[in-house]
Amino acid sequence: MSELISYHLEDGIATLTLNNGKVNAISPDVIAAFNSALDQAVQDRAVVIITGQPGILSGGYDLKVMTAGPKQAVSLVTAGSTLARRMLSHPFPIIVACPGHAVAKGAFLLLSADYRIGVEGPFSIGLNEVQIGMTMHHAGIELARDRLRRSAFHRSVINAEMFDPASAVDAGFLDKVVPAEQLQEAALSAARQLKKINMNAHKHTKLKVRKALLDSLDDAIIRDQEHMG
Repeated sequence: MSELISYHLEDGIATLTLNNGKVNAISPDVIAAFNSALDQAVQDRAVVIITGQPGILSGGYDLKVMTAGPKQAVSLVTAGSTLARRMLSHPFPIIVACPGHAVAKGAFLLLSADYRIGVEGPFSIGLNEVQIGMTMHHAGIELARDRLRRSAFHRSVINAEMFDPASAVDAGFLDKVVPAEQLQEAALSAARQLKKINMNAHKHTKLKVRKALLDSLDDAIIRDQEHMG
């Protein structure tokens, strides 16, 4: 599919693997590759697994783009928020197999999926925007508000608290943690189980359940463009 995101289809399961440098930075090209891969997954009617390299899902947006100027930053954040919205309304189940760290936009990928599996180890998962001097964008706040446990939401968004994999389950970033060597098989097992559900019912139920969130994201994306621009 792309050097940035590989696409492997087998038995109705499409595995998308991020491969963009040491921290799998989310750049405009990565988002374009993401959208192309999701287009292909819809065409293949496949359950999706998103993963990264050993030790890292993603460290977040490409800081070179984010610091290049307001126009570039707004464009990248808008594209990223639109990708999150697309994942949340994707017609087939999306699993994220998180092989380590997931920071900022990496953590938002977790919050945009239907099922999330992490690995044991000294890894950090969370939203560090405030820590690095960035005011959290509206779309990020709405996504975190909906998907995180109430007790973790303020700590995560306002205090930039980072979580280890076990506490990330309690916070709402992950659903399950396994030893690193078991991640691939755990993700495939979850995908095989999700293949058994009725996809038409899954799609329409997902849109009902997430209608308020999707509406909030639509509004938030517009507000972010106005505010950040």
